[in-house]
Amino acid sequence: MKKLLAMLLSLVMVLSFAACSGEKATNGSDDAAKDAASDFKVGFIFLHDENSTYDKNFIDAALAAADSMGLSDDQIMFKKNIDESSACYDAAADLADAGCDLVFADSFGHEDFMIQAAKEYPDVIFCHATGTKAHTEKLDNFYNAFASIYEGRYLAGVAAGLKINDMIANGQFTADKAKMGYVGAYPYAEVKSGLTSFFLGARSVCPTVTMDVKYTNSWFDIAAEKETANALIADGCILISQHADSEGAPKACEEAGVPNVAYNLDTREWGPNTALVSSKINWQPYFEHIIDAAMNGTKIEQDFCKGLADDVVQIIGLNDAVAAPGTAEKLEEVKAQLISGEIKVFDTATFTVDGKTLDSYEADVDSDENFESDTQVVSDGYFHESEYRSAPYFDIDIDGITTK
Repeated sequence: MKKLLAMLLSLVMVLSFAACSGEKATNGSDDAAKDAASDFKVGFIFLHDENSTYDKNFIDAALAAADSMGLSDDQIMFKKNIDESSACYDAAADLADAGCDLVFADSFGHEDFMIQAAKEYPDVIFCHATGTKAHTEKLDNFYNAFASIYEGRYLAGVAAGLKINDMIANGQFTADKAKMGYVGAYPYAEVKSGLTSFFLGARSVCPTVTMDVKYTNSWFDIAAEKETANALIADGCILISQHADSEGAPKACEEAGVPNVAYNLDTREWGPNTALVSSKINWQPYFEHIIDAAMNGTKIEQDFCKGLADDVVQIIGLNDAVAAPGTAEKLEEVKAQLISGEIKVFDTATFTVDGKTLDSYEADVDSDENFESDTQVVSDGYFHESEYRSAPYFDIDIDGITTK
């Protein structure tokens, strides 16, 4: 009996020791994880600063993501007003040398310099928005991201079309005078994809609408954007939208009493009487994704692209004082149809090119120095935007839109 009791006592001591050892091992692992997390740093490179609506959208998302991920102020580093030149490489190298585990840049022209840095700092992860080369470079530490913002542009267009219908019904002009204006930055695929989806959304509810487009040839130029908006208004445009990064166009619209559809930010502070609605990319989910992956060694998508269904594309700032009655309800209806796939933004039955239906189109998806078309992107009755890479490649001029 004594021998049995001794054996039991010995077993209890062994189990107790194992339990204590396991607890210590767990605590040790937790402490190591906490130390690793506290040492983690992420750097952000922005083309402009908070004065640009485009960059402010990224900056706000970066701050929100850092907060949600529990990063302290000394774990995030910002480089602002970094132009699309070797200055971007210098900024990326500075961030890597400062101990950043992850570096992100936000403008198309930053890409080649980010790739250069990625090759020279293989232990640092480099991510880039609006770029086209991650899926062809195939570097283990370089990634692209964008969003299906054409869904949000389409929804904003629906709000614009409803407003135009309301203005026609109120006798402000006749249906044949329903001409919108669009302030574009550059005639690039990203801009053309957005302005075309906006136009198609408007025409889905207002069949007589047309649109004039003028380019500023700058991403951010307050004076030029305001001047361009005023020129479009003077030419008979009764509603203005834009893919440009300042408050120039919204302010011009407020002064002229013309409805405005904006991008990236709620512009009601600049146009309380004319701001209609805005569409935006919500970058917070992407930043949380790449920070989490970099901290934990999990996979980052080579070409990240999500939309309305994942709250990465949003409609914000709907102004009830300006919007047509029933706009909010209609937007929810169309949003559900976009998410379900019932509506395809670039449904080839809804537009023509030189009077003809677009039956096929080879886009320049796999970027090279010759910009050669390489991928068939029309099938099943629609243009498959951002499905073969994240950055837009819709660069077609469709009927109903005139470039001035």
